Amino acid sequence: MPAIVVEHLEKYFPPALSGWRSLIQPFAPATACALAGVSFTMEHGEAVALVGHNGAGKTTLMRILATLVVPTRGRAMLDGFDIARDAARARQKLGYHTGGDEGFYGRLSGRENLAFFAAMNNLTGADARARIASAAESMGLSADLDRQVRTYSTGMRHSLGLARALLHGPAVLLLDEPTRSLDPMAAADFRRMLKDDIVRRRGTTLLFASHTLAEVEEIADRVILLDHGKMIACDSPPRLRAATGAATLEAAIERILRPGTTEGRTQ
Repeated sequence: MPAIVVEHLEKYFPPALSGWRSLIQPFAPATACALAGVSFTMEHGEAVALVGHNGAGKTTLMRILATLVVPTRGRAMLDGFDIARDAARARQKLGYHTGGDEGFYGRLSGRENLAFFAAMNNLTGADARARIASAAESMGLSADLDRQVRTYSTGMRHSLGLARALLHGPAVLLLDEPTRSLDPMAAADFRRMLKDDIVRRRGTTLLFASHTLAEVEEIADRVILLDHGKMIACDSPPRLRAATGAATLEAAIERILRPGTTEGRTQ
């Protein structure tokens, strides 16, 4: 059975209303399309990147798979569990990091925060301590683990969030802009760890969203290109380049998004 199955996933949100319109139509129908019939599968141990402009639907798709947003139509399964009918069991299989530093307790140390989230994943005692030490070392936080989180820099909080996502050894890892806020050396180290340790050695299934195309080329087996909620391409970086006759992944994506374009930048 595939690690991730997404079938005809759709998501519509109510339109953003302000002023007198919000008073007259407080319960406006959901007409703003975030996802329009997205379907794909991922095998165990595969790394797939979500690429697209801001507003393409990447974060919405990730949040649906993380069981934080309910899809309007369609279904998705994580490691054999339906995200709607078996949400609790699906969550046990995944690690999710949004790229922000939400959910940490500033007056607690990094170690105490990780111990709290370990307990939330039914990890206690020596097992929890070993996993915390391993995750902290992977993210370069060992020397600062006993400092209060409120003293952490933005990059350190980001690293702590990544450590939290890896803590329980998830079968499926969902990362939204995983190297945002990391310095160049830390970002390079994390990409190597993702590719060599998390995906290849542990066999973890990785779905990540990124605007950094060099990062996509380094990590991803396949690229899913989203545009206004629609999936318009799904293939490996070399095949996307070959299909478009482009020398770089950036140029290939630009040609798919804007047929006839020979150069350009994707943000």
